[in-house]
This record gives sequence, C-alpha cells and structure tokens, in this order.
Amino acid sequence: MRLRWVLLVSAILLCAGTAWAQKYPDKPVRLVVGFPPGGAGDILGRLAAQSLSAGLKEQVVVDNRGGAGGLVATEIVAHSAADGYTLLFASIPHVINPFLYKKVDYDPIKDFDAAVQFVAAPLMLAINVKVEAKSVKEFIALAKAKPGQMNYGSGGSGSSSHLAMELFKTMAGVDLVHIPYKGTGPMFSELIGGQLNATIASAVPLIPQVKAGRLRGLAVTGAKRSSAMPDLPTIGETVTGYEVTNWFGIAVPHGTPKAIVTRINAEINQALKTAALKDLLGAQGAEPAGGTPDEFGALIKRDLAKWEKVVKASGARVD
Repeated sequence: MRLRWVLLVSAILLCAGTAWAQKYPDKPVRLVVGFPPGGAGDILGRLAAQSLSAGLKEQVVVDNRGGAGGLVATEIVAHSAADGYTLLFASIPHVINPFLYKKVDYDPIKDFDAAVQFVAAPLMLAINVKVEAKSVKEFIALAKAKPGQMNYGSGGSGSSSHLAMELFKTMAGVDLVHIPYKGTGPMFSELIGGQLNATIASAVPLIPQVKAGRLRGLAVTGAKRSSAMPDLPTIGETVTGYEVTNWFGIAVPHGTPKAIVTRINAEINQALKTAALKDLLGAQGAEPAGGTPDEFGALIKRDLAKWEKVVKASGARVD
C-alpha cells in the first residue's frame, strides 16, 4: 500500500512538472545581470537572453542591476520566486563575494540551482598604448623598476579583474596600485585615456579595443591561447602556473521546478550549436560551454573552493 502511494504521488508530481514546463513561459522572463552596460557580463548576458528568447518563444529581458561586484543582483534573484521567471546570469563573483563581504544574504550552493554554463572566457592583461612594454616580461620588468608608481584598474574591489591582478602581482613579484571602478565600462574609458596603466579584465570587451589599436593586449589568462587572438600568449607562458578562466552561466532560485531548469538548459545547449552564435562568441574571445545542470553545479563548487583560497591569500575585503 505504501509503495503504491509513493508511486501515485511521484506520478502526480511528474505530471504537474511536465504541465508546468509545457506552459512555461507564458510571460516575459527576466535575466538579471549584476553589472552595468558595456562590460563582459552585459554583452554575454544579452547574447544569452537573445538565445533564450528565440528558444522559449517569449521575450527574455536583461535587467542590469550593477553594484557590489554583482552582489546586489545575486541577492535579488536569491529572494525571487522559484518559478523560472527570474534568472541570474552568474559569473565568478557569484563564488567570490561570500568571502569578500562580512554580510552576504545568499549561499551560492543552497540558494541557487545551476541551469547551464553559457561560456568560458579568459581575461586579458592589457595596457595603455603609451606604457613602454610589448610583452608580459617587459611589463614585469617595468613594474619592478617603478615599484608602487604604476597602477591598474579593475571592475571593483573583489571583482574577478581585481583578484586576477592581485594573483598576478603575487606570482610576478610586482607592486601595482589598485584603482577600483564601478564596473569595467568606466574603467576602460580611463585606461584608454591614459589615467590608468594596466588592467586584467574580461577579454570580451577588450578585444575590440586592442584590435582597434586603442589598447595593447599583452596576454590572456587562460590555460591556452584564445582562438580570437591566437598571437597573444598566455600569462602562464611567462609566469609559470598562472591561470584564471572566467565563466558565465544561468542559475535559478533554489526549488525552481526541474522541468523548467531542464527546458532552460536544453534551449541554451541548442543555441550554442548554431554557427551564428558560435561566431558571435568567438569574436568576443568566449568559448561556448553548455553541458548539464550537474556539470555547471560541479564547476561552481570547484571554483567556490578555489577562490576562497585566493581571496584569503590576497587579504581582500570590501566592508
């Protein structure tokens, strides 16, 4: 009798979930991006939103909620209804912020369910064109000759660009002054204008600036060279062991029906197979990812452990 009851309840829940997925979505979906327009999160988030809009046959609206390195956006989604209508475009700050702030009103594992990884994207070490360095080796030598006199900009204290450069400083043995900005967009403007010497930031918005000659790219941060700029070496080719790779993907409030998570996952995976999206991402220096929700969830857990060590070693704190 108990077994029949369990099977009956399971069947009812399965049918309910299937019915929910079949009618989902019946209104616009919000994709919350934790950074202002112009940066990698915004550019890639809009590509993800366009892909989902086409697959779901319903408008997916990008909602830029910049502030506190993505913390504002993440907390908004964490406390939203788990109905598939509020999604988070998550990236590395999702697993960094819990170690930067004294008070973080979300748990990246308990309060979210991973839906799908969208892309993997290396960062890039780029400098103002007036800085007299043509390689990572020359940049390190210049910084060592002027300790504490050169600066770098980041998308904010505790951001991936901040911690990636702090890791570089430690491993390369250089002293650079950190100047944080509220997002990478305004930081790039001052880097181009000469108020900043360098940055390590997402390659997505940097590649067009480098190709246009407004900035000089020295290297990418990934384990291998970027297909978008194959002539650029990796930092690891000069600084042995250095490697940082950013990722972007979609997470949903914990408890979102599995059928809806599966639908979102399927639509993004299907979009990533198209030549058009592959070309758009490749031009931005981003590699299509995809995969299952479990695979994305495992990546989030691995990076949570990795960045906890990096943050503690750097001594970075925001509040």
